[in-house]
Amino acid sequence: MSLFKARDWWSTILGEKEEFDQGCLCVADVDNSGSGQDKVIVGSYKGYLRIFNPHPVKPGDEVQPEDLLLEVQLREPILQVEVGKFVSGTEGLHLAVLHCRKLCVYAVSGTRGNVEHGNQYQIKLMYEHNLQRTACNMTYGPFGGVKGRDLICIQSMDGMLMLFEQESYAFGRFLPGFLLPGPLAYSSRTDSFITVSSCQQVESYKYQVLALATDADERQDTEQQKLSSGKRLMVDWILNIGEQALDICVVSFNQGASSIFVLGERNFFCLKDNGQIRFMKKLDYSPSCFIPYCSVREGTINTLIANHSKILNIYQDATLKWATQLPCIPISVKIANFQDLKGVIVTLSDDGHLQCSYLGTDPSLFQAPKVDSREINYEEMNAEMKELQKIIREATKTQDILPESEKQRDITVTAEVSADLDEESQAIDSEVKAGAVPSVTVKITIQSRVTAQKPSLAVCVQAPLAVTCDQFIFDDLEPDSSETVVLSVFLKENCSPPELEGICIVSYNTPTGIPRVSQCSFSLPLKLVCFPAQPSKAANHKLTIDTNKPPISFVTIFPDFVDPCEGDQANALGFQFLTGSKATLLASKTSQRYRIQSDQLEDLWLVTKELIHRLEEHFKKQNCKDFACTFSGSIPLQEYFELIDRHFELRLNAEKYQELLSERAVQFRAIERRLLTRFKDKTPAPLQHLDTLLEGTFREVIALADAAEENQANMFQAFAKLKSATHLVIMLISLWQKLSHDQVAILEATFLPLAEDTQELGWEETVDAAVSYLLRTCLSKSSKEQALTLSSQLSMPKDTSRLKKNITLFCDRLAKGGRLSLSTDSATQQAAVMPGGCATIPESDLEERTVIKGSTAMFANHGQTTKQKSRSGKKRKIVISLRGVQLIFSEFLWTYETIGLYFSLCWHNF
Repeated sequence: MSLFKARDWWSTILGEKEEFDQGCLCVADVDNSGSGQDKVIVGSYKGYLRIFNPHPVKPGDEVQPEDLLLEVQLREPILQVEVGKFVSGTEGLHLAVLHCRKLCVYAVSGTRGNVEHGNQYQIKLMYEHNLQRTACNMTYGPFGGVKGRDLICIQSMDGMLMLFEQESYAFGRFLPGFLLPGPLAYSSRTDSFITVSSCQQVESYKYQVLALATDADERQDTEQQKLSSGKRLMVDWILNIGEQALDICVVSFNQGASSIFVLGERNFFCLKDNGQIRFMKKLDYSPSCFIPYCSVREGTINTLIANHSKILNIYQDATLKWATQLPCIPISVKIANFQDLKGVIVTLSDDGHLQCSYLGTDPSLFQAPKVDSREINYEEMNAEMKELQKIIREATKTQDILPESEKQRDITVTAEVSADLDEESQAIDSEVKAGAVPSVTVKITIQSRVTAQKPSLAVCVQAPLAVTCDQFIFDDLEPDSSETVVLSVFLKENCSPPELEGICIVSYNTPTGIPRVSQCSFSLPLKLVCFPAQPSKAANHKLTIDTNKPPISFVTIFPDFVDPCEGDQANALGFQFLTGSKATLLASKTSQRYRIQSDQLEDLWLVTKELIHRLEEHFKKQNCKDFACTFSGSIPLQEYFELIDRHFELRLNAEKYQELLSERAVQFRAIERRLLTRFKDKTPAPLQHLDTLLEGTFREVIALADAAEENQANMFQAFAKLKSATHLVIMLISLWQKLSHDQVAILEATFLPLAEDTQELGWEETVDAAVSYLLRTCLSKSSKEQALTLSSQLSMPKDTSRLKKNITLFCDRLAKGGRLSLSTDSATQQAAVMPGGCATIPESDLEERTVIKGSTAMFANHGQTTKQKSRSGKKRKIVISLRGVQLIFSEFLWTYETIGLYFSLCWHNF
């Protein structure tokens, strides 16, 4: 930062919310007054053209109105303003204004006033050119060595140089290899145009070469250019600078050679006429604009370079001579002469801060004010210190990775689900084949304690469920205000949902601009997807849930599915799903058991979950704290594996359809090319049944696309069934092994890692990686097994045999006392929980086993425990606390599977 600030000579703010760029500033005696006093011309993107004649003002005084000579609003944005001899027949200066699609040349004249209002200035349009291409920038000069007049060259956004000989259009040429426009300048000494291409090269083109090259009124193909008249546009010289250029300036202050200055993003170059580097300077800042000017020392050139730190640096060649502080970041800088004051620095910022300043040596130093001396009261200071330390301790007492929920949130979201179904269904475009698809109303209320800016509500339910409207945008919420929306949820796809839950998320900004999120979840009733039916005696799949309390009448726990007139005699209950399948719930009269049965394994999940939930709520209302449910039957792994195979088979079919579609598409395009070649031929040849082949290929493509679409729908339903069955298996394992809440969370993160299934990342490979990780960590037999490396890349397997073996081994080790934990010390703790010194089934033996179709895997629940001294490991560990649960990972085991399992658990807990 500079010690000295630029001395403000004159400054003003232009307009309101206007934007300016590099070419919007120009200084010249535009009104041809002959006094040698420059005027400041400024154009903006809003189309305002202003001309100033600055006069010095005292510090603190405002700019005088007479300093603004002219202000006019043109119809189009102003890209660049230049002053030169642009009108034929006169050598007076005129103003050229470049718009996006137009070039206008004006004459600026003033009329001396006879009263105190002063002189009057006006502009007169001399001529204009309508451009066929969008302009980017322009340059001017005596092209071709003409005397007494200036010609204009405009560069378009698509790389065309359009040259105008004052009132007439001369020609246009496309730059070779053009991609993006760069800065453009003209060198009168060599009669050439200099620009910087998108290849980060400084390129020079002779005017004579441009004039004799092929006409570029329209872009032509390479072959057509070879056949047409004219020469090929050749570059005069090229210099690779290795960075994009911000600006180019060509100066010649004496009779000697001119210099080409190029300001890059990190370097400043000075080139000779032939493109050789005269000198260069590496900049340690990000420049914004520059301008060279005459130096008092012969043979050197001074340069002003401004940067984004509001510093203006003055260089003599490559040596820094001075640095001064500016009040804003300039995007354009000029040197002007005003009222006997030469060398005034004129700067313009992108928001319209126009300033005329000069270099001064009065430092602006901050002097700290004097503080009144007073005696220090140490007792008050100690009391204040203790109070502050108490506040700090209370604030940091319960810190964690995830912040605890606030007692009083800025915005509170509540969702209320209607107890009854809608009398008139709100289902839209439902694919369910049932006669009437029910819907249920959800009322969502947003209450705000503070001002909430741009609040938006998103309502999410898992497919195949859908909502009538899932996005809501509100106006800003005032303090102590509320908003209420009502929507309906219904079953859209023709399959049972794996979850009957939804979530509401409100995102908003605080008045200070901080984004915040508030959310809540809601549960949907079971009768949304099924209705009462007659119980079925026979079923293919049966589950028995044991309890420690006498069975409860279904009239009490399922009042919405049982007719009250049946009384306490109802011990069987039937559920008819909207998809057509049935499930039956039976209560034992002599034992404390409930049986759920159905012809489909996945249909058992929702009924089983609802039964356990309603039983827990019933005994909770009766203040019974020792109620528990257990499962002592067999885990239906074989039926579960059939669902896995069905889903995986559909994934393989999707790959096959994709390959066949790709082959037929290539064949279709090849036939099209041959047909087009035949049709373009001047001497028609027989089609040789290419049209028939094209039609047949087209039909094959349509048939394959329809088959792929049908397979995709089947795969979606198969994945929904697989998720329902997975939820059921997780619940049965947790009841079987009496797992804690944290262990159930690990199970869910392992078997339900994906919300959606895709070809790139599918359920099979993700679950296989997570199960393999658990088998080699917390369920491993020894530390040797822990050291096995796991693949860090997930890809679609060839079959599901490995996944099924890992799941079977997983259940086997749980049956023999293994416990789920994400701690790497669990391998040494397994000897204390696994019977017989961790004598689990080796994986090699497991691979030799064959599972008999139709059988069910059976695992015994052992309760023996032995103790073994854990070895002292020398591995470095990473310990992460997640809501009070410590997750410890060994450094060399922090693999892809570990990260995936850990973040799945984090999302589940969140």
